[in-house]
Amino acid sequence: MSSSPSMRISPPQEGEAKTNEELYQQFTNLVSSWPCSPALSNYQLYRHDNGWHSSLAPMVGTMVADACFAARPSDIIVATLPKSGTTWIKALLYSTVHRREHPADSCGHPFNIHGPHECIKFLDYQLYTQNRIPDLDELPDPRLFATHVPFVSLPRSVVASGCKIVYVCRDPKDTLISHWNFANKFRVRDGLEPLSVETAADYFCDGVSPFGPYWDHVLGYWRAHSANPEQVLFFRYEEMSRDPAEHVRRLAKFVGCPFSVEEEEVCAVDAIVKLCSFEHMTGLEATKGGKTELTFGVVENSSFFRRGQVGDWENHLSPETARKIDAISEAKFRGSGLSV
Repeated sequence: MSSSPSMRISPPQEGEAKTNEELYQQFTNLVSSWPCSPALSNYQLYRHDNGWHSSLAPMVGTMVADACFAARPSDIIVATLPKSGTTWIKALLYSTVHRREHPADSCGHPFNIHGPHECIKFLDYQLYTQNRIPDLDELPDPRLFATHVPFVSLPRSVVASGCKIVYVCRDPKDTLISHWNFANKFRVRDGLEPLSVETAADYFCDGVSPFGPYWDHVLGYWRAHSANPEQVLFFRYEEMSRDPAEHVRRLAKFVGCPFSVEEEEVCAVDAIVKLCSFEHMTGLEATKGGKTELTFGVVENSSFFRRGQVGDWENHLSPETARKIDAISEAKFRGSGLSV
């Protein structure tokens, strides 16, 4: 699959090599020419053929990654919409893949020093930013990366390589509320008035949100999973919350490192679930005092943890707004095999 032409520019041909700055400027000029809207945060969203998408820097990073990132078949890519369980799935994936060199119950586990977003970095928010073309060739297999972009906007090498993609979706109402809270923190930080939940919901329902409309994003990965379940794993946040241990087992099998009988006997799965639990992660010094540098600024790691609850939207959305979102979901997902 490929995205619309407006999201793709062919990489420089032989004899047309560009400097990092020139490549970034090329894409910056393109995105800057598109219509824009402030939407949920104080950062402009830009519109192309597939709808409204993220602010300038990560969108440019997405294009540079498409032109320059060379995926390996052994790579594993975490894909989510913002505030859909990204931090949790990163923690689960990292601790599962690296469980032999970093046992979950060891006092020297990397999570005691680094947050999950430092252990698995975003292609578009951390690696391909600030005129950088990172040298990723020396990283050992399996390389772990993350992204928020729609399936159609993934770097072409990701799909072509056959590398593993792990996607997590969350109830749209909880996704909205979590993103609304997160965005308002930065609006207040930057001296802007916080958005009301009603305004945020209107934007959300109109599809004016980072990385395009919620429903298009979810359907893109759902269809990719349905067509190729060996390459794309599709998790739902609510189901993960009900049975995290079973999802860790599925995750391990999918990425090629299933738990052995011996590991099951010593409760290795339960140790990973406990390590990555909301209660444990929020108590770590790396969460309470650590920071992560992203394209839109330095973010305190504690900001990535709010409540993590299923159904918290009931404390914020009116019944009318909830019914409206459910109706859109039902209409958008009809015939896809994906339920609301």
